[in-house]
Amino acid sequence: MRFPQAPPLIRKDNFNEMRLDALRQALEPAIRRVLHLYWRFARGMTFGVRAVVIDPSGRVLLVKHSYVSGWHLPGGGVEVGETAEDALMREILEEGGVKAREAVLFGLYFNSRISRRDHVALYVVRDFAKEGGPLHPREIIDHGFFALDALPEGTTRGTQARLDEVLKGAPRAQRW
Repeated sequence: MRFPQAPPLIRKDNFNEMRLDALRQALEPAIRRVLHLYWRFARGMTFGVRAVVIDPSGRVLLVKHSYVSGWHLPGGGVEVGETAEDALMREILEEGGVKAREAVLFGLYFNSRISRRDHVALYVVRDFAKEGGPLHPREIIDHGFFALDALPEGTTRGTQARLDEVLKGAPRAQRW
């Protein structure tokens, strides 16, 4: 008599993902220090953009990077000679495959967790077209639209706070 084999508790692909997350978390502080040391000399102040992209069902776009842990709002740095809005349009297209028709500035934040000179402009995007997925799959390892009551495990504290401000009317903070 043969008994069916029990499924493994941890599948190989889940195990590899857990190892990658652990490695990413271990290296994250060093990677941030190196990048910000470079930016300190390359730029007087770092300035970034993020977007709360809201689909018609009220779900929000979140992305998961390969080089930092957690789920984040899409966005990134404003390059030399680039406007904040141009950077936002570029970043949400690269990270989420979203082509915005309009972006409304919601607020400016000081991100002292990153550096003593990092600021982030937060935009709200409701009018957009979805044009595929991330353009750089080695940078963005996962993305998706999520309901506020079903955000993925690992959604960062800053991301949750910004969503509460934009969508739940929480008081707006000055710090990310």
